[in-house]
Amino acid sequence: MTLCPIALAVGCKKCPAFKVCPLKGTIGDYKPEAAAPSTKSGAAKGSRPSAKSGKPKRKK
Repeated sequence: MTLCPIALAVGCKKCPAFKVCPLKGTIGDYKPEAAAPSTKSGAAKGSRPSAKSGKPKRKK
């Protein structure tokens, strides 16, 4: 439910305080990008492999 007057008028992403607003998901209409489909494999994008895969770290 959108309660923020700016979110009702223009939407959260067009608000000048969007980056610092702590309530954009609570009283605004902002939906986190985590809900959007994403690829689980970072290797397809050319990023580094996760810490869980590959060689284990050496202890000093």
